[in-house]
Amino acid sequence: MPEPFKNLLSKTVITGMGKHFARAWPEFDRAAFIAAATKNLNALELKERSVQITSTMATFLPDDFHRAAAIMLAALAPDDWDDAGNPEVDDRGIVGWAVMPMTHYVGLYGLKHFPLSMTLLKEMTKRSSSEFGIRFFLLEEPKRTLSTLEKWTRDSNHHVRRLVSEGTRPRLPWAMQLPAFVKDPAPILPLLEMLKDDEEEYVRRSVANNLNDIAKDHPDRVAKIAGQWLAGASKDRKKLVNHACRTLIKKGHQKTLKALGYGPARIELKKLKILTARVAFGDALLFELCLTSTSKKPQPLIIDYAIHHRKANGSTTAKVFKWKKITLESCATLSAKRKHAIKKITTRVYYPGTHKLEIMVNGVSLGTKTFKLVM
Repeated sequence: MPEPFKNLLSKTVITGMGKHFARAWPEFDRAAFIAAATKNLNALELKERSVQITSTMATFLPDDFHRAAAIMLAALAPDDWDDAGNPEVDDRGIVGWAVMPMTHYVGLYGLKHFPLSMTLLKEMTKRSSSEFGIRFFLLEEPKRTLSTLEKWTRDSNHHVRRLVSEGTRPRLPWAMQLPAFVKDPAPILPLLEMLKDDEEEYVRRSVANNLNDIAKDHPDRVAKIAGQWLAGASKDRKKLVNHACRTLIKKGHQKTLKALGYGPARIELKKLKILTARVAFGDALLFELCLTSTSKKPQPLIIDYAIHHRKANGSTTAKVFKWKKITLESCATLSAKRKHAIKKITTRVYYPGTHKLEIMVNGVSLGTKTFKLVM
């Protein structure tokens, strides 16, 4: 069994944090900090653990923010850490997920100390990410914070550059929303423009995720950006745009599909067959289809499928899954099979009964078939 995600903030990590706070400030009550920060730890999920650690830091660090800031800076590991995998606190200092509650501390207590807080968040993000902490400042002082982030788009450290795009995501998971940017993303678009051709894929992928957030509220705007960015685009930028538009592609947003070069599909669904009419939970749905082009020239196609999962009340809700992208020649036929596992996952509860399979080509439904899930 894989280690639970919440254990990224484990007792071992918290103990390491206490060690480095005490190294930076000998008066720090290391034992009391560890006891308070690990209280009922097994019952807490990752974010709850982070909140508890932040609260404990506020209790045991000095009330004076400048003194607390100096201690936190001194407790950090050197910024030359290897960011592969999930780094943990070691003898060199605090790094990795342990930085998460520290950035939250800065967001809660550093709003009246803007320059110092920006220094802290910049240094912390070099050891992990300050994407949660920076949002307090975007909410409180958006213009001043955006001005700082604009400068950071040119920073030599790729973690700092990524913070610009990740920290401004309007709907960042686990984090506070940024309602002003949900309503109007215009202030953050110039930052994404500056980072769209960043040399690091880590940064470019964050830019894509930011645009994907924006697409949930402003699909036409993102479709327009996609068209603009694809003009003369490199391979890396094309990959960014496709990732940014993934939600819109699944939804069949026609302006986005057109921007990506996918017009209305001239296609006929010759066959759609469920090969496993009854699927036992834990097994797989198997189906096949046959598509024939009615176009006189080759056409690019995005072939996806949706599973309409049965809910507790008998209604269904659709989840779209990627399948393949192809270019189908004039009058050519495509035959394909697909296996879709139906097994226990943490993000969905399955219910027995009739489910539905739907085939989507270039965002348009071509046909459906039903199957039964047996629990």
